[in-house]
Amino acid sequence: MKNFVVKTLANAGALGVAIWLLQDITLTGESTGKKALTLILVALVFGLVNVLVKPIVKLLTLPLFILTLGLITLVVNALMLLLTSWLAELFDLSFHVEGFWTAVLGGLIISIVSWALNVVLPDGD
Repeated sequence: MKNFVVKTLANAGALGVAIWLLQDITLTGESTGKKALTLILVALVFGLVNVLVKPIVKLLTLPLFILTLGLITLVVNALMLLLTSWLAELFDLSFHVEGFWTAVLGGLIISIVSWALNVVLPDGD
C-alpha cells in the first residue's frame, strides 16, 4: 500500500512539473486545494492507464520497439498521456493536454521526473 501511495505522489509530482514547464498542459481550479486534489486524481488515472493499457500497447508495438531501438516508447508515453487527458475530461477533471507533440514532450518530462522521484522517495511494501 505504501508503494502505491509513493508511486502516486511521484506521478503527481511529475505531472505537476510537466504542467509547470509546458503551457499546453493545463490544470485549472478555483483554489490551490482543488488543484492539488485534481492533480492527485489525475495521477491516479495516469497510474491506472500505465498499469492497464500500457503493457498491451507495448506488446502490440514490440516489432516497432525493436525496429526503432526503443524510440517508439516516446510515442507510447505520449499516447498514454493523451488517453489520461481524455479520461480526465470524462471524469470532469480539469486537466488537458493540447496536441500530440505537447504530449510527447510532456511524456518525456514525466518519465524523467518520475524516475528521479522514485529514486529519491522511499520504496516500501
